[in-house]
Amino acid sequence: MNNDLFYKGSFGLERETLRVDSSGRLAQTPHPFADSENITRDFCENQIELITPVCKSVGEVMTELEKLDRRVSEELAKNGERLWLYSNPPYFESENEIPVADFTGEHSGKRRYRDLLERRYGKRLMLFSGIHFNFSFDEEYLKTLYSGDNFEGWRNEYYLRLYKQLSVHSWLPLLLTAASPIYDRSLDTEGGHGCTVSRYGSMRSSERGYWNDFLPVLRYDSLEDHIGSIREYVDKGLLFSASELYLPVRLKPRGVNSIESFKNGISHIELRMFDLEPSKPLGIDENDLEFAHYLIMYLSAKEDFEYTPEMQEQAVRDHKNAALLDLEGVSIGGVPIRKRAEQILDDIAEFLDDAHVREIIAYEKQKLNNRPCERILNQKICG
Repeated sequence: MNNDLFYKGSFGLERETLRVDSSGRLAQTPHPFADSENITRDFCENQIELITPVCKSVGEVMTELEKLDRRVSEELAKNGERLWLYSNPPYFESENEIPVADFTGEHSGKRRYRDLLERRYGKRLMLFSGIHFNFSFDEEYLKTLYSGDNFEGWRNEYYLRLYKQLSVHSWLPLLLTAASPIYDRSLDTEGGHGCTVSRYGSMRSSERGYWNDFLPVLRYDSLEDHIGSIREYVDKGLLFSASELYLPVRLKPRGVNSIESFKNGISHIELRMFDLEPSKPLGIDENDLEFAHYLIMYLSAKEDFEYTPEMQEQAVRDHKNAALLDLEGVSIGGVPIRKRAEQILDDIAEFLDDAHVREIIAYEKQKLNNRPCERILNQKICG
């Protein structure tokens, strides 16, 4: 860890929230920011997605997120609206209150894609909101690790290897940041009403959440082989595009997120499992993003392995189990999940051996016995 470039990289955040009116119902007004590059929506018209610029640190990301959040809040206040800073949606009477995002003009293809998603998954699923953390290594840092004549090929393999490690460990950041144990019964059925406690600490990452109708099993021998395995699902009609690959971790290409764009190589890696944390003004704890960065750096030094279909299936099971509210009997590799999390956290602190890292790890460890979802539930704001 003596490499001066080790902690450097590019960071970005995407934060989804719903817009609600003064009574806490889903806002029915049009998206107020036209086709802004940094303030858009994901699936529905009454959802706001903030996309920070590419930043050079977690602290800078939080600064940029705060700027966007303030701009949005000021604009929404003019119509008596605000952001719903919780991953599960508020009460809604019917799916008629969930208008598909009305992209037009040169962006009309986005609307057609969302119409396809509506037919396949329904609208309720698309109301779940969360945070995606994007990271890429400093190019000069990667070049200090490589000696050869095909840097781009090696770089893609490096990200593929990291992708496998993060997929296997995706349960850990979920365990530490699950923050949505309460939901409204209207999410279950039309006509339902009233607050209830879920069996999940994070519904959007649970078996009820954002998953494909089948388990995508992918190949990892090379980037070309990996993309080829995604293309096969698209050709079979099981996926509309690479964007529909609903797994907790994604590799992203340079440019538009499409299979074709991967010919230009991997741009960055995306962690998609963070709930909105309602007790934080921006919906995310800066310490958790710092931890995500350290987890990535720790796993980037791990040896490669064959990511078999059986391991891919187990990784998804582990992720869904970490989304449970009651973790009694839940284990990772035969070790109780909280104990396994503690072991990995200790390993990260030892591996990075830095005073600030140890502070972040200590912060995460104390959450093992008081997760955000448990803290929210103990506030007794529902029943």
